[in-house]
Amino acid sequence: MLTINNSVDNHSGMALPSLHVVKHGVSAAEAEQEALSGVFFALSDPVRREILTRLDGRDLLVSEIAAPFDISLQAISRHIQVLVRAGLIAQERTGRISRCRLDAGPIYTAAVWLNRYSRYWQAQFDLLAASLHEIEERRGRRGAPRDGRRTSKLGRSAKRRTLRKPKAEK
Repeated sequence: MLTINNSVDNHSGMALPSLHVVKHGVSAAEAEQEALSGVFFALSDPVRREILTRLDGRDLLVSEIAAPFDISLQAISRHIQVLVRAGLIAQERTGRISRCRLDAGPIYTAAVWLNRYSRYWQAQFDLLAASLHEIEERRGRRGAPRDGRRTSKLGRSAKRRTLRKPKAEK
């Protein structure tokens, strides 16, 4: 069996990070589903995923985050706000300066949720592995000579002709 992500597969009772405070009149399960939807929505945009990649392991100012993008600072700020609402970025403000930091907790929660469905694709990986093994066995029975070496389509006699040493000129 192939394990996709061992740390997510074996979280064995580990408490998952709480993303949001439960709203009045909303169950904890509904709040968790809403938070998960927010994470997937935030991750659905390639610009926001690139922002998260840039923040991996370091804190950056909004202007530093925006530098490599060909979109306005206002557009980057909107993307950052989506990430903040999803809990993926923590933002600290000092006057007009805003520093952003990655918070990977919600990504872990999403990974755990996705991993519940790994048994479905796991079966496909197992089927693929079995099919590849069967193909290799069939190839081995058909084309391999007894000594284990493969022959080309030319055959052995053609190889002998091409491997002869040229006659020395007088």
